[in-house]
Amino acid sequence: MVTGVPSPAALPRPALSAVLTATFFVRFAFGITIAVFASYLAGHSTGLSESDVGTAGLVSSLAPIGEFSTVLFAGAAADRWGRFPVLFAGMAAAALLFVGISTTRSATSLGVANLAFGVASGAILAASLAVIADRAAVDARGYEMGRFDAMNLFGWIAGFAFGLGIEQLLANGQLRVVFLAGAAAIALGIVGGAALVRREVPVRRVAAFDFRRVLRSAVRSTVLVVTLPWLAIYSLLGTALVFLGPAAGGIGIHPGYLAVAIGMGGAFLVISQPFFGRLADRAGRTRMMTVGAAGFVLVLACASLLVRYGVSIPLLAGVGVGVACALAYGPAALAALADLATEQGRATTMAIYSLTISLGMFVGLLSSTALYGRFGPTGLYPYFGAIAAVLVGLTVARWVEARRARIPVR
Repeated sequence: MVTGVPSPAALPRPALSAVLTATFFVRFAFGITIAVFASYLAGHSTGLSESDVGTAGLVSSLAPIGEFSTVLFAGAAADRWGRFPVLFAGMAAAALLFVGISTTRSATSLGVANLAFGVASGAILAASLAVIADRAAVDARGYEMGRFDAMNLFGWIAGFAFGLGIEQLLANGQLRVVFLAGAAAIALGIVGGAALVRREVPVRRVAAFDFRRVLRSAVRSTVLVVTLPWLAIYSLLGTALVFLGPAAGGIGIHPGYLAVAIGMGGAFLVISQPFFGRLADRAGRTRMMTVGAAGFVLVLACASLLVRYGVSIPLLAGVGVGVACALAYGPAALAALADLATEQGRATTMAIYSLTISLGMFVGLLSSTALYGRFGPTGLYPYFGAIAAVLVGLTVARWVEARRARIPVR
């Protein structure tokens, strides 16, 4: 049964704004650091070898491991002790870890810090999504999740674009400044978020942690057909984060121009995600998730052809259309997941989103770098094909499950 609060007009906007502020600054910090991470770890910013990229991918993959292995416990903690204590504790830990990363270039030390950062990220995301699910009325849930998705993705993309740009301005020995900037961004998120929080709408908290309840939440078929597509989607995004910069340089695109283009695309998200969320409220979650999955498949097809045959206007247009459609997936799927959550287990259920995206990042980082190192660019073609096949299969499964469980697709 869906649980909501009375009406959009009655929502406590400061609490929602606090979550959106915190989300943007955390993801911005993550974006700027991942853009320079390979150069920072290798000790040089140009001529990165396949070995350099592989090492960076391995060390970076430890953050998703930390996130997906602990995020359900973070969600359970938010259900037990409250959303905002877990949210701000995770942010404080992330800021301190960024300061620590700025002091070392040891692969081992950076790996440990990334692992801990993943734990903090899971706490932040699970608590944030639970706040929105608590406060959003059923008929406005897609819109509110769209606003969250906008800040989440815009933070990543704006940060990544800023990181690519700043890497061109700083000598490699000065890249530690980027990680300190990341810590400062998170600190701003804490200050801004805390200032906006006036009170927390009462949420019934669970009396004690029940691991069996956590597992039951995670393996319900209605939940799996919503969350497993994220595994495929973020496997693709993990690949993009590793290879986008080097690939652009390989075909003659200056990283500075790439940064501007990515930043402009990120700004579009601020408009598109609430819009798609509103469509999910009106046209239905399943329909908009289908549009999003089709968009990702189109992007994969056109991107593969671009790599194989070179730049062409029709293929670039196909990528653009695919990206526009793909953006419909996030708000609809987040709203669908919130629809399935009970009041006392919302944070745990919403944490499954974080689990699947972090696991997808892990799979994407390791699989793509391994295939690239063994077979070169052609090794990524079957990988992209597998992601497309998984998305199509899970979309069909969502429709079947929706009809079997009588989930409205309107």
